Amino acid sequence: MTLTLRYAAHSDRGLIRDGNQDSVYAGPRLLAVADGMGGMAAGDVASNIVIGAMAPLDEDVPGDALVDALRSAVGTANQQLRDTVDANPQLEGMGTTLTATLFSGTKLGMVHIGDSRAYLLRNGEFAQITKDDTYVQMLVDEGRISAEEASSHPQRSLLTRALDGRDIDPEYSVRQVLPGDRYLICSDGLSGVVSAETIADTMREYTDPQQCVERLVQLALRGGGPDNITVIIADATDRDIVEASPIVGGAAARDRGMATSADVSTPAARASALSAPRPPAPEEPADDDGDDDRPKRRPLRTAAMTLALLVILGGALLGGWTYTQRQYYVGATEDGRVAVFRGVQGQIAGLDLSAEHSVSPARLDDLTLAAQEQVKQGIPARDEPDAERRLAELTSDDPLNPNLKPVCQPTPTPSPEATTPEPTRSPVKPGATRTASGSARPVDTPTPAPTETPDVLPSDTVPPADPAGCRSPE
Repeated sequence: MTLTLRYAAHSDRGLIRDGNQDSVYAGPRLLAVADGMGGMAAGDVASNIVIGAMAPLDEDVPGDALVDALRSAVGTANQQLRDTVDANPQLEGMGTTLTATLFSGTKLGMVHIGDSRAYLLRNGEFAQITKDDTYVQMLVDEGRISAEEASSHPQRSLLTRALDGRDIDPEYSVRQVLPGDRYLICSDGLSGVVSAETIADTMREYTDPQQCVERLVQLALRGGGPDNITVIIADATDRDIVEASPIVGGAAARDRGMATSADVSTPAARASALSAPRPPAPEEPADDDGDDDRPKRRPLRTAAMTLALLVILGGALLGGWTYTQRQYYVGATEDGRVAVFRGVQGQIAGLDLSAEHSVSPARLDDLTLAAQEQVKQGIPARDEPDAERRLAELTSDDPLNPNLKPVCQPTPTPSPEATTPEPTRSPVKPGATRTASGSARPVDTPTPAPTETPDVLPSDTVPPADPAGCRSPE
């Protein structure tokens, strides 16, 4: 049975951002969301390029060729990103997420990298079918935080992987499509603001794709709209429907002067319309078409890009805050001390994301093995006071502190006692004179040399039998 997709899509700037770095494409075969990063002069270009490279896939592709087609398009997109940066050095550092599906009528191929998401609602059951490439997801995988903690973690937007022109292999998958399946693809402007439970309830309640999209965007805006919001809803149906025109939105539509619904009807025409994104050219004069908006915006875009490049390794925010400057954890220094660190544990691109903030005199070896393991992994804290409190609790000299080894008890080494030798008595010889008490006067014998006492005092100690089981009292 061959199915058809009934879809709707929308990309909204949100309430905080000055522009839209998201790009979206929704067509009869291809659904794709790209969330750009690197500042307004780069993030929108990156997402624009990637959607343009993916658009030619919106045509019939055999079910056994879905992954190959996706992989080829992603390779093209990544090469175009690299070429664009080479030609425009001011775009260095730009990148984008990508979550895209390619539909064959019975199967759905998927490519995913970054923190945009795809969800599936099937027979009333709602599930996330992508996995975030983020720092907090890594912490969840390692068991250091729970999924609930990850949803509100300050570093939840810090990406570990993205399309940025460097060699990287995203996740690819293929799944069977059933009649009635409803798919949601969105940027983190939705999933980072609206809970999964609310998203699921909304997808169940609003059966019309367009109404569902509008409601989800509205919920994200009511949640503060801190980021760009991009949403695609697609229903798999076995009914005969007229295929809708492809929808192009966000940066992909704006930078090409396109409406949110494309007015081209063939894959070749769509590819032509989407294959030539225009990166900013800072030194060019204003265009002759009377559009005065771009030259006026250029200084703001340049300032935004500069700011983003300064803080991109910390998961930049446009306001200049970095995640690493606001985070603390308890860990171990290189010389084995227990300390509070400012930042997040780990490295990105060879750069440390944390630095020592305050160092305790306690050594890592003073802790129990279980506590040592926790410190080596890093104990996250809510803020600086919480980190200092955790450090104090961990290293407190309280005898009841379960995290410290017991203090090594001194083992006395008794010194040999000086023994006073008894005088040596010689037997009474004939003619010996007895004393008045009747005892014989001993024959004079040499006085024995005094016994020397070693320089070891009773207070001296020796190491305990098991030094690993206790800590030094110092």
